[in-house]
Amino acid sequence: MIADEIEKLKKLLDAGALTPEEFERAKQRLLSGDTMHSAGAATSAAINAYRLSNTDRWLGGVCGGLGKLTGVESWIWRLIWVALLLAGGIGFVAYILLWIFVPRAD
Repeated sequence: MIADEIEKLKKLLDAGALTPEEFERAKQRLLSGDTMHSAGAATSAAINAYRLSNTDRWLGGVCGGLGKLTGVESWIWRLIWVALLLAGGIGFVAYILLWIFVPRAD
């Protein structure tokens, strides 16, 4: 409920964890129905925004897409996948599943 969320915000304000300006902004987001700032909505939006890269790719574009989504260089993602491959092969399975099920960028 919105009233419960506002009460939580009020407790944070009283405890000094929020400034009055932060309290007002958060309260306005709740009242306006702007839920994109909640953790669940942000995570969901990030997952839905993940696409395979058409430009930064060696095989399927998985690492290029992860790099664009997370801000971590794609070569680091490639090293992670190789390490997972060498640590029992789970990296190979996960990479193939992402390659198959994640859509390409437009």
